[in-house]
Amino acid sequence: MQDIPELENCRLCEWQCGVNRLEGELGVCRIGRPKVASAVLHPAPPQSYTIFLSGCNFRCLGCQNWSIAHFPDTNETPRGYVEPKCLGEEAYDAVNSREGNFLGADRIFFSGGSPTPSLPYVEQVVREARKIGDIKVNYDTNGFLTVDSLKRVIEFTDSITFDIKAYHDDVHRALTGAPVEPVLRNARYLAENAREKLWEFRILLIPKISVGEIKPLVDYISGIDPTLPLNFLAFRPNFVLENYKGASKEFMEKAVRMAKEGGLENVDWSGRVGLPGRLSEKTSDKYENKGGEIAGGIAKEAGCVTHPRNCVACELEHECPIKNYRPAKKSI
Repeated sequence: MQDIPELENCRLCEWQCGVNRLEGELGVCRIGRPKVASAVLHPAPPQSYTIFLSGCNFRCLGCQNWSIAHFPDTNETPRGYVEPKCLGEEAYDAVNSREGNFLGADRIFFSGGSPTPSLPYVEQVVREARKIGDIKVNYDTNGFLTVDSLKRVIEFTDSITFDIKAYHDDVHRALTGAPVEPVLRNARYLAENAREKLWEFRILLIPKISVGEIKPLVDYISGIDPTLPLNFLAFRPNFVLENYKGASKEFMEKAVRMAKEGGLENVDWSGRVGLPGRLSEKTSDKYENKGGEIAGGIAKEAGCVTHPRNCVACELEHECPIKNYRPAKKSI
C-alpha cells in the first residue's frame, strides 16, 4: 500500500480538517486511507467503467448511495484498497473489453460517495491507466473541493459531472450539513475556466424542499453562460428521506420550463417520477427558507443536533445520527 503524504494534513476539500489520516485521525468525511467500494461497467451517461470510492464529505439526507457514502459507519464491506497500477489496468481493460464496447463505454468514471477525499489516489490510478494508452476520465463531484483540488481535477479529466444541491445556504446546510458558498464558487470557476470539461450541472429536485431553489440556481447558471448544460434529477425516496414523496413528472417539466424561461438553452430532466410517499410536516425554526425549514426538521427528527446543520462544528461529528441512520426499507 502506497502512502499519500497529503493525507498527513488533509486539506483536499473545503472542510480543510488538517487531520493525519495516515495515523488514524478522522475529519468530517471519517475516511482514513482511500478504499474502493466497487467498480463496474455502468450505462449511465457518460457510459464508463465506474469506480465508486468509499466515503463522502457530505451527510445528505437523501443519499442514494448511503451504504457507500457513509463508510466506515455502515455495515457494508468495501472492496478495499487496490494498488493504483492494478486498478488502472483493470479500468483500462474493462473500457476496452467486448462488454465495454457493447455498452459504449469510453472512459473511467470516479464517483462515490465523493472521490474528493481520495483525490491523490484517483490521480495515481489515472496515471497508471494512461501508461497503457489514451483513455478518458470523468470526475463526479458535489462541488465541495478547495480551488487547488478543483484545478487538479480539471487537469486530468476529460469531463466533470457537477452536483448542486441548493442555492440558499440554509437549504444546502439542511440537506448536506455543509455550506453552499464553495460549491457555487467552484461551479463558476469550472464554467469560466474549463467550460469544455463540464459534462453537466445536476440539480436534484425534492418536492417542496427544492421549490424555492430552482429560479435562483437557474439565474446563477444562466448569468455565467446560458449555454451551460443542466440536468434536473427527479428525487426518489432514499436514506433519511426514505418515506418522502418522490418528484412528479409535472414538477420536473415545470422546472425545465422555468429554466428555459430563465435563459438556459441546454436543459432537461431525468429519473423515475411519481414514487409514493408523504410530504413532511416537520419543520425547524433555525432556517430562513421554507426548504431549509422542512429539510432541517427532518434532520432534527433523525437525531441531528446542530442547526443550521454544520457538520464540522457538531459535537456529534464522529457519532453522527445521520451517518448512522439505517433505512427501514430498500431504496427504490
